[in-house]
Amino acid sequence: MQREIAGTREVALDLEEGASIEDAWSALVDRVPLLASGRAAVRFALNGAYTDAETPLADGDEVAMIPPVSGGADDHGTTDPEAARIRVLEIRSEPFGPAVLMELSAQVATPEDGAVVGFLGVTRRSPGTPAPGQEAEAARHADRSVEALTYETLAPMALAVMGEIADEIEARFGVLRLAIVHREGEVPLGEASVAIVAASPHRDAAFEAARYAIDETKARAPIWKAEQFSDGHVWIGEPARTEAPEPPLR
Repeated sequence: MQREIAGTREVALDLEEGASIEDAWSALVDRVPLLASGRAAVRFALNGAYTDAETPLADGDEVAMIPPVSGGADDHGTTDPEAARIRVLEIRSEPFGPAVLMELSAQVATPEDGAVVGFLGVTRRSPGTPAPGQEAEAARHADRSVEALTYETLAPMALAVMGEIADEIEARFGVLRLAIVHREGEVPLGEASVAIVAASPHRDAAFEAARYAIDETKARAPIWKAEQFSDGHVWIGEPARTEAPEPPLR
């Protein structure tokens, strides 16, 4: 949304020494005043990692203004986690179908695994919840069918966040073998946009890992989704969550 309003994906700013991320935001709004109304839903990243608005800046820093983004057992089969850990974390521009689950299963599952859980997210016809600031545009397309989705990513940071999610899955559920693959670009109706595969010796951990992977990727990774209609589009999502959720009490 910000890229559309500003007409560019990147802006160079000259700031005073000791300036903070909030100062960078203010300088950006001075150039593009229409961005100001979205401040409450914006999250910030400094050089590829989420941080708060008071963080000071140094020369050459890259600040990402992140608008709303698109949502075990102890027996691991080995005493060497490094040897057992397999991760596939990718952003793909080319289409993939249901066969991607078999492809990813072949990459991550081992003879130690008694459970392989896959999830495939596909484009649906009914619209989702508009991002803050997109309510009027969503109302204009009310009662219409979605024709496609378009995804944009901040790929290096998205992959880093996926890596953090994989670390959390290993710590919380003991699942060492995981794949998270997300599309970018246009995804037509009924086609896949995200694939998750979790492999584990036991099914409960694999199910928990797959659910956590998709929920946290949607909530935290800088991936943006626009629903395409015949005469326009609507950005979908909520403000990014910048930290992992507290683990549930057991």
